Amino acid sequence: MKTKGEILRTIEYVILIVVAAIALLPLFWLFVSSFKTDADVIRFPPSFFPAKWVLDQYQYVLEAIPFLRMLLNTVVFAGSVTLISLCIDSLAAYAFARLQFKGRRVIFAIILVTMMVPFQVIMTPLYIEEFKLHILNTFAGLILPRIASAYGIYMLTSFFAGIPKSLEEAARIDGMGDLTIYAQIIIPLSKPALISLGIFHFMNNWNDLLYPMMLTSDVNMRTLSAGLAVLVGSNSIKYGPTLAATAMSITPLLILFVFGQKFFMEGIATTGVKE
Repeated sequence: MKTKGEILRTIEYVILIVVAAIALLPLFWLFVSSFKTDADVIRFPPSFFPAKWVLDQYQYVLEAIPFLRMLLNTVVFAGSVTLISLCIDSLAAYAFARLQFKGRRVIFAIILVTMMVPFQVIMTPLYIEEFKLHILNTFAGLILPRIASAYGIYMLTSFFAGIPKSLEEAARIDGMGDLTIYAQIIIPLSKPALISLGIFHFMNNWNDLLYPMMLTSDVNMRTLSAGLAVLVGSNSIKYGPTLAATAMSITPLLILFVFGQKFFMEGIATTGVKE
């Protein structure tokens, strides 16, 4: 007979399988439906699998919008923001977690307060500022406002505070300075947190709609999220092409998460708020 522990473990596995199935079913339906004809997509009663597998929806997307150009714009925008933000966030976090300077707690508190300010509050001043700087509809206009993140600074500060100070003290005895300790000790020990934060930044900027739509007007400067919005009209929605475009848009994110999920989970598990 099974022990009580084995029964509970079996129940846990069943619950996890059910939750995973509920989470993955919409994604599976999305990819399958992207190969349906227009008639199959709006058919009632609906059928899960298409009566005929076609590539018409993907062909329509590639012809209707400059998809590859938008994909390149999204990679440049999200990738640049991620790399620059990781650098600036980690430097700021190291200063808050390890260095003692006047006003440290006040400045850190101000940074945390900015996390509560919704984007809608600053979008108009941001647009006016970029207009006066003549960087609207450019990569600089998209990247510069996001080269640092309050959440990233907060997360990395908490992680850096958990690294034993004895390692830093030993490094100082060996004659290392702050930047050397940051580069050779703190950063190598923080790979899980940096990778999980990098995935967060990349996914957040990849999926953003309002921000790039506000700061770009040329279709050749639009990101995928902003560009795919043209498939949704005011009076009608092209369901088939929208499904196909969405499938193409989220595929890179799924691949990124599959390869980085180990570090992502480890970074989330080991990051906490510490005094």
